[in-house]
Amino acid sequence: MKRIMILTLALAFFSSNAQNKKESTTVKENTTSKNETKMKKRILIIVSNANAIGPNNRRTGIFLPEVAHPYAEFDKANYQIDFASLTGDTPYLDALNLANDPQNLEFLTGKGWAAMQKAIKLADADVKSYDAIFVPGGLAPMVDMPENALLKKVIKETYERNAVVGAVCHGPVSLLNVKLSNGTYLVNGKNITSFTDEEEKGYAIADVPFLLESALTKQGAKFHAAAVWTAHSIADGNLVTGQNPASAKGVAEKMIVILEASKK
Repeated sequence: MKRIMILTLALAFFSSNAQNKKESTTVKENTTSKNETKMKKRILIIVSNANAIGPNNRRTGIFLPEVAHPYAEFDKANYQIDFASLTGDTPYLDALNLANDPQNLEFLTGKGWAAMQKAIKLADADVKSYDAIFVPGGLAPMVDMPENALLKKVIKETYERNAVVGAVCHGPVSLLNVKLSNGTYLVNGKNITSFTDEEEKGYAIADVPFLLESALTKQGAKFHAAAVWTAHSIADGNLVTGQNPASAKGVAEKMIVILEASKK
């Protein structure tokens, strides 16, 4: 009888000890999971809703590699990636003929394009909860981003709270007319790049309302141009810009370097 009681107590002890270890492991896993979720960087990609530009009604949209390549880099870094468009309507894509590029194809057939189609209205986005915003190009931003008051406010506030602001090709048109709290233009004195006047002359000079390089320079930007259509991106503090489609990956990479250096 005594042996049975001892065995019973031993089984109860080991069962209780195993349960405690299991609960401890579960708590640890849950804590780790919560910490990982808390630490994950958040990127908001802000896109145009335009689908035509200029006197000839040239069809346009977001240039596919300028959103697909950065998306791939942000996804590889395990960031949370969300989309917002100016109106909340489904954005348009341009350069679908480049779908044979592996990252472009992955964006189109994977979760990237599916997420972009569900872009929320910028006015409904809690932009201050994001670590960075990114504006891809294509000719579309030249239509609805030069003067959009809410977009200017979002960029100003994002930049002034030291979150990262990135844009590529025609995307830096979003930086035009952004004034900081001290009344100066955001681009004034900043080292930046965008689609160049020389590149535009061989691409869409008859369609764009103005030349982006000239407009940025007029507002005080220290503009840096590389050879046409070559990869070229610049980081100046928490502002990152790229010259053309070939520069989209480089912009994302520079943004990631800044974000990873952040202690937030």
